[in-house]
Amino acid sequence: MTDVDLARRVRDRCRLSGRFVLRSGRVAEEYFDKYQFEADPALLDEVAAGMVSLVPEGTEVLAGLEMGGIAVVTALGRRTGLPCAFVRKAAKPYGTARLAEGADVRGRRVLVVEDVVTSGGQIAISTGQLRDLGARIDHALCVIDRQEGGAEALAAEGIRLLSLLKREDLEGDRPQEVGPQGG
Repeated sequence: MTDVDLARRVRDRCRLSGRFVLRSGRVAEEYFDKYQFEADPALLDEVAAGMVSLVPEGTEVLAGLEMGGIAVVTALGRRTGLPCAFVRKAAKPYGTARLAEGADVRGRRVLVVEDVVTSGGQIAISTGQLRDLGARIDHALCVIDRQEGGAEALAAEGIRLLSLLKREDLEGDRPQEVGPQGG
């Protein structure tokens, strides 16, 4: 059951209207500026509290995707006590040169954590990379599912998408309007 008050506060904080190019390349008239709820410690903590019950039983590691998933996974890790891995889009050629920093994912049941899902593309890419490292992944968890095919695309990859909020939960009052650059 969705907390209507939390959905309203997230919507009021991060839903924008205008013209936005999404990571998938799609153009949208509505955008969920996830950095707005991620940058608000109290609201981010409430989001994480709402996500705790969605973490599948048996999860051993929470893996947050660069960049927005990192704030969410850290807050969720504080709430669940589970160790976190921070997943880069590509391993850096210096330092540890790891794709996933923090908790070891090899041989462990990993939950991929993302902020907003549209097409599911980055989750699919990162899950494939984590599986190559030996992670066992069959679920992903996001704060907002835009309901634009991401869940279906991920299901085809053997990943069940769980979400705290769906686009329909965030409909209602008019979004903030922004200029043509989208921010």
